[in-house]
Amino acid sequence: MTDSDDRPWGRWEEYLNEPGYRVKRIVVRPGRRLSLQKHAHRREHWVIASGSGLFTLNAAQRRVAAGDALFIDRGDVHRIENDGAAPLVIIETQLGLCLEDDIVRLEDDFGRA
Repeated sequence: MTDSDDRPWGRWEEYLNEPGYRVKRIVVRPGRRLSLQKHAHRREHWVIASGSGLFTLNAAQRRVAAGDALFIDRGDVHRIENDGAAPLVIIETQLGLCLEDDIVRLEDDFGRA
């Protein structure tokens, strides 16, 4: 593991950070959600490892659970919410030439937008 951080919604741990891609494990606590966000330079691929939640992609929402795979393209507005009782664990792969500082928060429960 190369880096990690506790956040108000849970925790992320970075396992790989190479030119063009990065792999993280994201844990969202029950009752919490990530900010509504988008990226200009990167794509993300999320695999739900455990737990369940509500995934927002642009104007659509859908239920997700362990085993689901989600693709987020550049510019897609997205968020995930853990509305279950157990932690929601996501394996995230970021792909792109610019991975640092590529987040635009549109809404945030913790005043970071």
